[in-house]
Amino acid sequence: MREILVTGADGFIGSHLTEELVKQGHKVKAFAYYNSFNSWGWLDTLPKDIMNQVEVFTGDIRDPNGVKEAMKGMEEVYHLAALIAIPFSYHSPDTYVDTNIKGTLNVLQAARELETSRLLITSTSEVYGTAQYVPIDEKHPYQGQSPYSATKIGSDRLAESFYRSFNMPITIVRPFNTYGPRQSARAVIPTIITQLLSGEEEIKLGLLTPTRDFNFVKDTANGFIEIAKSKNTIGEEINIATQHEISIGQLAEELIRQINPKVKIVCDEQRLRPENSEVNRLLGSNEKIKSLTNWKPKYTFEQGLAETIKFFKNNLDKYKTDIYNI
Repeated sequence: MREILVTGADGFIGSHLTEELVKQGHKVKAFAYYNSFNSWGWLDTLPKDIMNQVEVFTGDIRDPNGVKEAMKGMEEVYHLAALIAIPFSYHSPDTYVDTNIKGTLNVLQAARELETSRLLITSTSEVYGTAQYVPIDEKHPYQGQSPYSATKIGSDRLAESFYRSFNMPITIVRPFNTYGPRQSARAVIPTIITQLLSGEEEIKLGLLTPTRDFNFVKDTANGFIEIAKSKNTIGEEINIATQHEISIGQLAEELIRQINPKVKIVCDEQRLRPENSEVNRLLGSNEKIKSLTNWKPKYTFEQGLAETIKFFKNNLDKYKTDIYNI
C-alpha cells in the first residue's frame, strides 16, 4: 500500500484514477477544487465504499501553500489538475498560464522541498499538434497550436527542467484523447452522444475530417498506475495511446448507427477551430509504454463506447445538451 495524492481528482480522468487506486489497495488523498458549493465534482458520484477510503483535500492548484500542505506525507503524486478545454483557452489564456504552468510549478516546488518519492506530471497529445509523421512517438516536435497546448508544453518543459536540474523522480505522462463515463460535454464523444440522446433530428459538429487516437478512460488510468510502478520510466515522457485512429466523421456515423440512425450531421461554425489551430491528425505510438511497463489496452473501442453510451443514458440530466459547451 502506498500513500498517493491525485490532483484534479474531482475531474474526469482523476476520478477514475482515484477509484482504481483505492480498488488496488492504496491510501489515496484526492485534491479537489475548492468551491462554495462544497462540490467534489465527479468524486461525489463514486460508490460510498470507495469514498469512505478517500481523504478529500479541497484547495486551488494555483496556490503554492495549499498544494504543499496537500502533498505532505505523500509518497507519490499524480498531477492531473489542469484547464483542458481548447475553445475556452482562445479567450481566457491567462487562466491557462496560471493553472497549467504555475499550478505545475507549485507541485514541482513542493515535491522538491518534501522529497516526494515519485511524481507523475500529466501532459496531452495536443502538445504534438498535427502529426508531422505517424505514429507519433515521444520524439515528435512540439507545436503550440492553441493557448491550451502551449501551456501544456510549458508545464512539460518545467517538469523536464526539474528532473534534469534536481534529479527528481519525475515522469511526464502523455495520454492521447481519453473518453468514457463522466467526461465533460465539451469533448467530442460526449457532444455527439448527448445530442443523439436528446432526440434532436440534427446534431451539430465542427470539422469532420480530423482523426484522433481514442483511449478508454479505464485504460488511461491503468497507464498512470503501470508507469508509476516502473523505475525505468523516471525521467521519461511516455505516450498512452492505442495506435489506432478514427476520424470525427466516422466516429459520428458509428454513434448515429448505434443510437439514432435517422439523425443528420450539421456543421456548426462556432465549433470550428481557427484553421492554423486545428489539429488534423493524431495517431500515437505506444511502443515506449509497452517496452517500459506491463500496460496494454484492456478495452476495445466498441466496448468503451458501449460503456460510455450506457453512462450518458443514465446521466443525461447532468448535461446541457442544447448549448455549445466550450
